[in-house]
Amino acid sequence: MGETFPDAAPSVRPPETRLDSWKEIAAYLNRDVTTVQRWEKREGMPVHRHQHDRLGSVYAFSSELDAWVQSRRLRLEEEEQERLAETPVDAEVDPRPTGTSRARAWIVLGGVAVLALIVGTGTYVMIRSRAGYTSEPKITSLAVLPLSNLSGDPAQEYFADGMTEEVIGRLSMIRGLRVISRTSVMRFKDTHMSAPEIAKTLNVDAIVEGSVIREGGRVRVHAQLIRGATDAHIWSETYDRELRDALALESEVAQSIARRVEVTVTGEERARLVAARRVAPEVYESYLKGQFATGDSRAEVEERIAYFEETIRKDPTFAPAYVGLAEEYDNLGTIFVGGSPGELRPKVISAARKALELDPELAEAHVLLAGVLQTQWQWAEAEAEYKRALELNPNDAGAHLGLADWLLCQGRMEEALAWAQRARALDPLGVSGISNGWILFHARRYDAAIRELRSVLAVHPDYAYAQFMLGFALIGNGQSGEAIPVLEKTVSIMHRSPGSIELLATAYAHAGRRTGALRLIDELKQRRQTSYIPAGAFINPYLALGDYDQAFAWFERAYKEQSNILQFLRVHPFFDPVRGDPRFADLLHRVGLD
Repeated sequence: MGETFPDAAPSVRPPETRLDSWKEIAAYLNRDVTTVQRWEKREGMPVHRHQHDRLGSVYAFSSELDAWVQSRRLRLEEEEQERLAETPVDAEVDPRPTGTSRARAWIVLGGVAVLALIVGTGTYVMIRSRAGYTSEPKITSLAVLPLSNLSGDPAQEYFADGMTEEVIGRLSMIRGLRVISRTSVMRFKDTHMSAPEIAKTLNVDAIVEGSVIREGGRVRVHAQLIRGATDAHIWSETYDRELRDALALESEVAQSIARRVEVTVTGEERARLVAARRVAPEVYESYLKGQFATGDSRAEVEERIAYFEETIRKDPTFAPAYVGLAEEYDNLGTIFVGGSPGELRPKVISAARKALELDPELAEAHVLLAGVLQTQWQWAEAEAEYKRALELNPNDAGAHLGLADWLLCQGRMEEALAWAQRARALDPLGVSGISNGWILFHARRYDAAIRELRSVLAVHPDYAYAQFMLGFALIGNGQSGEAIPVLEKTVSIMHRSPGSIELLATAYAHAGRRTGALRLIDELKQRRQTSYIPAGAFINPYLALGDYDQAFAWFERAYKEQSNILQFLRVHPFFDPVRGDPRFADLLHRVGLD
């Protein structure tokens, strides 16, 4: 007697229509295994399960799949027609640039294929390989979702994430293409959302998804390009290479995607896209470990520094490792750690300049250099570095936010907000809302700043930096009582960092809790005797207490050590009580902001 299966179709169905594994189902639908598994879970794709493991875990019938695909296509087309009907006739697509993480285009093992066809002097066009797609709406924006790690080893997540970031980095060099940054797309790691849902959330025209398998001495990557609105399949390809050639795959995948997206590429952009050099896999691996290690504590930052230093020892000519090193030295100087600017800024500058010496077109190195120059009040030089970064990578969210910060320091609030909004367009699910909130705080638009920062915390409830910034806005809005519990939590999360204690002391002073404010000031003074505590940490508490002479004494100390807070001398609301003091006008002149 023949074996029966639950929910089996009638026996008259021809046997050749049955697909007996996820792999066969995926191949039939011309999709990745992870996609068809998601369809089955989220969208009811008809897949059956065997009773007995010896026959495999799943099977499907092509006729059922065909019917499901057709009904799904009709539903998506109806939704797209409804969406277009709701769109104003004169609505325009906003092709604003988006940000990316460190510039990885520099990192490849092999040669790079030609990316474009010449259509005019100095201009190239990437075109879709199939004429059938020319009638479809033009793709001007896309998101590269995290490549799934199918290696069976969770420890290889950093490898899959590194390949994802490199593809994002390459595509981000194209000015005419808005590419969503890694910080936003990582929210969709292992997601069960459909491609149209993701595309709608990120406001993009297309989605790239795929998988990585690292097994023995080989690596296999499957990638596919999907139209966001309709879930229509545009392209897919599988790459199987020796592990020593793994890094070349990143370039190949990005180029394949680019060929199928109609976008104009200038001669300079093309030159950067095709630039390549060889790098040993062990060098890249230690670099990725540093790149994807997480945490804000001193120990965690120093762990990343060790990985980058190891990378440099293995290959002193590997420029991206110097970028990573510069970034981590910069992180040591944040409010989370509170390192000495006099000690750390030269290290940031040295590492960033070394990276640029090896590769002048690493956008993130220009951003890091600009940030340090800004803290040293070299305003024109900092602006030039930000703008150079944006020329090299028009989709770099960090460069957009850096320039927004520079404009804020100059008092150019509306321009700063505009640049911050552009950063949000490319990092819609990241934490760019913090920059918006910070700018709005300085513009004295406290209610709007509070809303912005609370929206960030709604998505990232334990993000200490957002809580810290919310404390500023609440104090500025006369809500010091509400700021205190927020900042008490922040002090704990930040391990009593100088910046967190400073702001809590300021909130205490504004709330009339003078004793509590003085106690925290005394704690900072005691710690200053044995470790670095920025002079700028004493300014706001003394201003809040109304002790302006003490505040100016610490202003002078802050000036000598170039404390971070003096960047905002021209605009900071907490400095308003002393703006009419001649000592303040003199200080403003000395930092070049009068």
